[in-house]
Parts: sequence; structure tokens; C-alpha cells
Amino acid sequence: MKNTFFVSLVILFCALSNQVKAQSSLEAGLRFGEFVSLDATIPVGLAPRLHPAVYFDRFGIASYFDWMFAISGGPRGLKFYPGVGPEFWLEGDFDFDIAGNFGVEYSFDFPLTVGLDWRPAFRTTDDFHFRANNVGVTARFRFGEGVRFVPAK
Repeated sequence: MKNTFFVSLVILFCALSNQVKAQSSLEAGLRFGEFVSLDATIPVGLAPRLHPAVYFDRFGIASYFDWMFAISGGPRGLKFYPGVGPEFWLEGDFDFDIAGNFGVEYSFDFPLTVGLDWRPAFRTTDDFHFRANNVGVTARFRFGEGVRFVPAK
């Protein structure tokens, strides 16, 4: 069962990567939400990216793997992304979460990207429960130009 699920994810990832023509640039900035965080994006391929965060209010580190998609008929810089990754909460009691990362963002013609995202999580330590209140607004500086994000034809 696990192998079938993993193989299905790999096939889906490969199919989606070939359908989306996009590349993000290295970005760094702040996210204001349930917790304030330093937020960054690091491109790892044509459409996926690594999305690390360092949370300050309750110290923690996280890293999400996002897949980016253009919105058909939308502006060139507008994209949405689903993602998933681990969250490690180190202040107070140690907690480990498996979190989603769902958002929409807009990259301006100058080096600024703004976005809105939601990071629901399943806490796996102590008691297994769902946390859904982590909604945030981001502003990131874009280093380098990268390739313009455009829908696949």
C-alpha cells in the first residue's frame, strides 16, 4: 500500500512538473500569521521549490516542499501552490507537526512577492491533533530575476 502511494505521488509529480512552465527565484522575507516567521523560497526545479521558515513567537523551524501553478487567464505573476513538510517546535515542549502549505502569491515586476497562505498541521507528539489556525501574509524580496511565471500552453 505504501509503495503504491509513493509510486503514484512520483508519477503525479513528474506529470505536473512537465505541464507547468515556471521557475521561482531565491526569495527571503517575513510572514505574519499565527506566528511571525522569517520566510524564504529556494527553487529546486522547474516548478517545485523548498520553502523554509523560522518561527519566532514560539521558536520553531519548518520546511515545506511546494508545487507552483499559474492561474489560467490570470496575470503573469499570479500563482498558487500546494505543499507539505515538517515543522519542529523547539521552545517549551518539543513538538513535531506534519503540515500542509497552501497559498496564492503575486510576483511584481520589481523584486517583491506578496502572498497569503494557510498552513494546517497534524501534531504527532504527545497527542495527535489537527491545528488549522495558521493563516499568514508574506512579503519577500526576490533575488535575481529567474524566469517569468507563465501558464503552460
